[in-house]
Amino acid sequence: MSSTDRALEGVRVLDVTQVMAGPFCAMQLADFGADVIKIEPPDGDSTRRMAGAAGTESAAFNAVNRGKRGIVLNLKSPAGRDACIRLARRADIVIENYRPGVMRSLGLDYETLSADHQGLIYASISGYGQTGPDREKGGFDLVAQGVSGLMSITGEPGGSPVKAGIPVTDLGAALFATSAILAALHHRSRTGRGQYIDTSLIDAGVAMSVWEATEYFSTQVAPEPTGSAHRMSAPYQAVRCADGYITIAAANDRLFRRLCQLLDRPGWLDNPDYADDTRRVQNRATLAREIEAVTRERPRQHWLDLFEANGLPSGPINNYAQVFEDPQVRARNLIVETEHPSLGRIPTLGAPVKMSLTPPIAGRPAPLLGQHTNEVLREAGYSDDEIARLKRG
Repeated sequence: MSSTDRALEGVRVLDVTQVMAGPFCAMQLADFGADVIKIEPPDGDSTRRMAGAAGTESAAFNAVNRGKRGIVLNLKSPAGRDACIRLARRADIVIENYRPGVMRSLGLDYETLSADHQGLIYASISGYGQTGPDREKGGFDLVAQGVSGLMSITGEPGGSPVKAGIPVTDLGAALFATSAILAALHHRSRTGRGQYIDTSLIDAGVAMSVWEATEYFSTQVAPEPTGSAHRMSAPYQAVRCADGYITIAAANDRLFRRLCQLLDRPGWLDNPDYADDTRRVQNRATLAREIEAVTRERPRQHWLDLFEANGLPSGPINNYAQVFEDPQVRARNLIVETEHPSLGRIPTLGAPVKMSLTPPIAGRPAPLLGQHTNEVLREAGYSDDEIARLKRG
């Protein structure tokens, strides 16, 4: 595949973001072939100094910044701001994730940059969004998981609040922003006009609460944690075996009948408490105990083999060492390696979507701090003397 086969070939992105949500959004665009220019402050994105860092290089930074070109600009200086404006004039997309008001105070907000660039698409990702009484608060995934309700429904019933194991509101906001950017690009292809995009960690957390919102809207009762169980279907959860846990997903009447057959419990089919999905959900704790009374008699592999042979959805609960040795994960190219100039050959996550004509590519590693500053500024028309003065000032 040649470089011109990339879906976003010719699209230029100015990535004025740090940490997780903004960088992950921009990285999706880089994977699709966009030229993403990451602007960092003189001391770099703070993820460069996360645990395990070697100087200004860390695995954390590389995980969400691959495929980008990196430059250093001091946006607090007039010269740095001017350089950012010049780069924005040549960009299709600007992404920023500062607190609301910061980019305006720097003269780098959408209204300023789009005044003479009507095709500019500008995305802001923040903790709470650009409007509302809490708009000026900072954005942290843990806080957003709490505010958006996610922590109230995560964990075991009666247990302490638990956050999701991944930074789900950071990543969710990044993916919502990415989809909005691609929609805006399509709109611009028809009209020539760019637009402003505003999303937040809180928005993402609430928007992903699909089943929980449905339950609340229909009952006016706040949903509670269900452990590994589903709040709309049962049995659909982890169950204990003789040597650990597996998951089972008997998520409809047909699969429940099959489960009863495989566990040799035909009497469950005559139990009015299990007559349909609604009643199984209402009695899921009792049903789970009855299932585990059977599954605890045999090891996990016995049940996995039996269920797979008979078309009942089930699976192991892998740790990450097992995940990255899983033949299916490897067959899907979800682990790739890149050659980093300081860290050597490092593994990274591969693209999670496959496309027949323009597949995303987890390409070059993340940039060294300021690696492409001279290159990018020359492209913007700076002379070597101007670049030297900009770096000094």
